[in-house]
Amino acid sequence: MNSVLKIEKKYADSITNLALDTLKNNKQALIFVNTKRSAEKCAEEISKKLKQSNKELTDLSTQSLKAVSKPTRQCKRLGICLEKGIAFHHASLHAKQKDLIESNFRKGTVKIICCTPTLAAGLDLPAFRAIIRDVKRYTNRDMVNIPVLEYLQMSGRAGRPNYDTYGEAILVSSSDGQKDELFEKYVHGEPEEIYSKLAVEPVLRTYLLSLISTKVINTNDQIINFFSKTFWAFQYKDMNQLKITINKMLKLLESWEFIQFTDNKFRATVLGKRITELYIDPLTANQFVINLEKASNQIKPIALLQLVCNTLEMRPLLRVKLKEYDDFQEEMSRYEQYFLTDEPSMFDPDYDEYFNSFKTSLMLNEWINEKDDDYLMNQYDIGPGITRMKIETANWLLYAAYEIARIQQKQDILKEIIKLKYRLRYGVKEELLPLLKLKQVGRVRARKLFRANLKKLSDLKKAKPELLAQIIGSKKLALDILDQVGVKIETNNNKGQLSDFSQRKV
Repeated sequence: MNSVLKIEKKYADSITNLALDTLKNNKQALIFVNTKRSAEKCAEEISKKLKQSNKELTDLSTQSLKAVSKPTRQCKRLGICLEKGIAFHHASLHAKQKDLIESNFRKGTVKIICCTPTLAAGLDLPAFRAIIRDVKRYTNRDMVNIPVLEYLQMSGRAGRPNYDTYGEAILVSSSDGQKDELFEKYVHGEPEEIYSKLAVEPVLRTYLLSLISTKVINTNDQIINFFSKTFWAFQYKDMNQLKITINKMLKLLESWEFIQFTDNKFRATVLGKRITELYIDPLTANQFVINLEKASNQIKPIALLQLVCNTLEMRPLLRVKLKEYDDFQEEMSRYEQYFLTDEPSMFDPDYDEYFNSFKTSLMLNEWINEKDDDYLMNQYDIGPGITRMKIETANWLLYAAYEIARIQQKQDILKEIIKLKYRLRYGVKEELLPLLKLKQVGRVRARKLFRANLKKLSDLKKAKPELLAQIIGSKKLALDILDQVGVKIETNNNKGQLSDFSQRKV
């Protein structure tokens, strides 16, 4: 046990020493690790070794904290690291924080970024070194080696042509015995083959419906001829298997009434064309069609949230941990009477995903009831970045559900979907919706106005300017809000004193 601990400490020290050496040479580096927690821990360990800080870094730290209305513990950790010019970067960060880190890395203010492999693709950053600490990652079953292609992506971040004449990719070994093995596998290794995913059912049914909807193909011969020229056909040279899969998908789309076969031609129905335009999986669309038929104007927000969370598009879902199982079972028993989707048997292979969809929908339900990022992180272990991604995906799926309900002429639930979309966008209770019509008023300011008994736009018209400025915390914004509701305010001087307001309705 002691020898393992010594190896791990030496391993951690070597990463910190490489980072310090990079800074000594006035260069920048990306350090790739396999988990979000490791990225944060790695950044913290390096920042502890540094003493220098300046006003620019202090301002940067402050900006990162302001990315969310109430900083989470993750935000505070990032702020401490940024004060030393070190950052961590992963999916849980808010988009504003990620942009802040990337832009300041380009400027040279941030010198080291400890990150997950998501930063290895699509970004051109001035990293002289790409330090790869972890070559294993967690899967559902076990720890596995990363592909050679992934190693090449990460090492390819070093020495970008726009910034350096050369770069250094450093693959860190935890022991001398592992060094030769890693060198042979990754430095001398051949990249893996790339395989077509066309025959995967969600992909194939989506493209088939799209091609038929846009009239690119509409007969059996055209369909087979088109797919015979794809990379899938070239790679596998097994058109018989592809034909079987295509025919299966065509029958499925017909049974869902997204396409029709008449006069020896396939044609998309009105619903089928709209599904193509919405870019959702036809399977998801069919689930919406079936379940929205059960809905009424008494539908609860949690029912719509669970409906959109129980889709392939929302994955990966928040996982119910073993220690949480009983608690979430109890919570689900409170809400299941409102659900539109049918709960599978506990012995069904899909049950875990259904259960996870409930946890995800419950998190979103907390968001629309004005729980902040700090609460969601503590309760659901979800960072602001992932929260925003789930909100955006859910909003897109709610819009798709709205369009399907409109075609179904389910007028009674359209209003409920629209209200939920707005609540999800701003993270508010329904009572705040009237105030959100105002520009520069979000969940925090709207709640302040509501607590001051300014609940509607008509209430604001009667509000005293001094009081409104005090509630909002900004004279300029108070003037703007009054202007939006049709009240003009003139000041007796330009010094901005609250006592200098005079009111004139227009």
